[in-house]
Amino acid sequence: MKSFRTLAKLMCAVLLCRGALAQQPAQPTPEPQPKPLTALERYRQSKIPIYMNDYGQLARHRDANDALKPPAPGENRIVFFGDSITDGWKLADYFPGKPYVNRGISGQTTPQMLVRFREDVIDLQPKAVVILAGTNDIAGNTGPMTLEQIEANYTSLAELAAANHVKVIFSSVLPVYNYTPESQEFFNDRPPAKILELNRWLKNYSAAHDCVYLDYFSAMIDDKGMLKKELADDGLHPNPAGYKIMAPLAETAIAKALSTSGN
Repeated sequence: MKSFRTLAKLMCAVLLCRGALAQQPAQPTPEPQPKPLTALERYRQSKIPIYMNDYGQLARHRDANDALKPPAPGENRIVFFGDSITDGWKLADYFPGKPYVNRGISGQTTPQMLVRFREDVIDLQPKAVVILAGTNDIAGNTGPMTLEQIEANYTSLAELAAANHVKVIFSSVLPVYNYTPESQEFFNDRPPAKILELNRWLKNYSAAHDCVYLDYFSAMIDDKGMLKKELADDGLHPNPAGYKIMAPLAETAIAKALSTSGN
């Protein structure tokens, strides 16, 4: 009998404990914290309004194009066409007195350049176009792209130019470096192996299709195969020292293109 009473007391104690626990408020499960966005992801989000409303950014140079008069007789107009590396190049400082027109737009990829090629190049009636592109395609600024897709866009640009009697100068993709903290993400988004492969394709395509290959890459790499640190402050975009190396190489390529243009 005593053991029965003891068992009953234990059962009551268990029931009371369960009741007390049931009255405790349930602890919320902590929500997982979102992973911080990379610089590339933040960049792409910031460009959504542009991508949705003016993918090629035709409005950027529209007024300047409208104000530009047709080339004068004998004028060797050249359009420099590309992304931020072209956009930031103050052509008048490096090519004084030359009829060179800057139509770079920061951050652009080759599909965006295809959209604006007629307005920003063909309609300006240049003798030649210096195309510097590809680095943002490799990085994925407008989404992941294979090398084959980038090459297809290069091909389309060259064919459009040829159909309109514009000589094509294909610039190599510039090397990058990872020597400073601010350069790390640019470098990680642009694997050197992909840059090398794209440049190899550009050189071979140019040789086979009567284009001029402008090799900035070889003149700007260091002994580690990366961009010389003194030529860019962020590992990607040339500073004045970088453009000082690029300018005479561009002039040589332009002279070669004009000598074979038949104009």
